[in-house]
Amino acid sequence: MLTVVGMGPAGLHLMTPVARDAVAMADVLIGGKRHLQQFPDFAGERFALGANIPELLNWIGEHQAQNVVVLASGDPLFYGIGTRMVAHFGIENVRIIPGISAVQYLCAQAGIDMNDMWLTSSHGRSVCFDELARHNKVAMVTDALCGPREIAQQLVARGKGHRWMVIGENLAMDNERIHCLPVSKITADYDMNAVVILDER
Repeated sequence: MLTVVGMGPAGLHLMTPVARDAVAMADVLIGGKRHLQQFPDFAGERFALGANIPELLNWIGEHQAQNVVVLASGDPLFYGIGTRMVAHFGIENVRIIPGISAVQYLCAQAGIDMNDMWLTSSHGRSVCFDELARHNKVAMVTDALCGPREIAQQLVARGKGHRWMVIGENLAMDNERIHCLPVSKITADYDMNAVVILDER
């Protein structure tokens, strides 16, 4: 059985009980090094996930008789590895246990409703900034190549420097920081983050 478990933004404290139970029953645990380190007592087999997705898919295909759990950051189906697993193995062969996404967590911390919000990600993807600028309320998971500063530059170039950006750094960690700035004032780099862009503060 293949199960993809959403771990939430960080740490174990935001994992659901059903997600924790799935990990406890696993024969094999697959995830990034940061995820695997959070289960030091896990006695089964481990598979470190990196850029080796084709290798991983082949390996899972050869071990379908085992109880395999793939750990996913945030929610597995919000620009996460769950989408790839379902596309490859079919939803009838994959159990998805949802988690709290970084965007959900940031909105909760900042008191921003998610109604009418356009959701996207720059994590390992190219961003259509013209499309982004057309929306009045946007939430985005970022990466090292396209973070708040780069997004702000693109919005300013499209006449959207008056908008506000809420930046959530290191969400759900001890060093969590949340900033709210006009887009035109964003010039710094930020640690691992998600952002919400609003027409009004």
